[in-house]
Amino acid sequence: MKTASKILFLARWYPDRYDPMTGLFIKRHAEVAAGCADVAVLYLRSAPDKPFGFLIEQKIENGVLTNEVYFGTKNSLPAFISKAVSGFMFLAAFVKGYRFILETWGRPDIIHVNILTRLGVFALWLRWFRGIKFVVTEHWSRYLPVTGTYKGVFRKIITKLVVRQASAISTVSENLAKAMRSHGLLNTHYMVLPNVVDTEVYVPLSEKMYNEKKRFIHISCFEDRSKNISGLLRTISKLALLRNDFECIMVGEGVDLEKMKALAADLGINDTLVRFTGLLENENLVDAYQNADFMVMFSNYENMPVVISESLSCGIPVLATSVGGIPEYINPDNGRLVAAGDETALLEAISFMLDHYDTFDKKAIRQNSIRYFSRPAVAEKLQELYSFVNQ
Repeated sequence: MKTASKILFLARWYPDRYDPMTGLFIKRHAEVAAGCADVAVLYLRSAPDKPFGFLIEQKIENGVLTNEVYFGTKNSLPAFISKAVSGFMFLAAFVKGYRFILETWGRPDIIHVNILTRLGVFALWLRWFRGIKFVVTEHWSRYLPVTGTYKGVFRKIITKLVVRQASAISTVSENLAKAMRSHGLLNTHYMVLPNVVDTEVYVPLSEKMYNEKKRFIHISCFEDRSKNISGLLRTISKLALLRNDFECIMVGEGVDLEKMKALAADLGINDTLVRFTGLLENENLVDAYQNADFMVMFSNYENMPVVISESLSCGIPVLATSVGGIPEYINPDNGRLVAAGDETALLEAISFMLDHYDTFDKKAIRQNSIRYFSRPAVAEKLQELYSFVNQ
């Protein structure tokens, strides 16, 4: 079936000069899409450390024409005025960025919105007044009942309109699609579009290095409200009373990193049973996966974390909470599930995994991961999405 020749990604989150990790999953989708179409990205980012003005950075990365528009918002205005000015600058940045893309790249055939709602409004305008169809991929967990963050009458009205006018909606899990529909966000074509894993990079070690202790890994953005790292640390401290044949490697950085380090120190497990590495990237991150015996995620809520997909691609079993889209992929063949917040169940499950991690079939775990998360698998889904729009 015909695939559109020009796809413009409107990305609410994307790796940038301030944070190389934010929205990395959107970047990977764009790179996969570039295998079947001409892809450009428009990303708008406030620069609070810069004075008023705009800066456009255009570059080609892995076949994707990336256009980052930074708009300065540094000022001494009252907070409510500053917020209004920032909103206006966001709109102006879109107009400036879109015109720049038209001049340097041309008119898109399809707009691919990533994260609602503001960018969806721009896509809706382009559909109504320029005749350009759009699709939406949603990643945000705000629609889940446990978060309670999908608020505002005006936001809900506009979001319903955008979703209804989209040619198709994709989500990273069926659970997220269900949550969106429960809010009246209705569309005739919902589909699941998994996050991408480079399964040629995230591979099992042929022979794992020797670890003095059994090792499990936790990787996250260190935001405790969602990831419940504090609950994991408390559980580890209780497990330490029963056994000490393990170590937990905690990878990542974020707003609660220092708080979690302090908690680990207070619990007496820092640098003995728990080690914080900070942010790891590229081969260092792959090494961390490969040399772990299993992964643990004790989140209060999630969609489907990329780190779980990456772990599975390395043949590493996963112990996680039964929230969001995780139960759609984790089963007794590749890990274990526990209820969110149940530290007693987590303790028992970690102990089980410490004793049985080597009974899991690493090759089968990896092959199943390739089936869902590999570039060819996700490319097929994207092709299906764009072909549906062109029917």
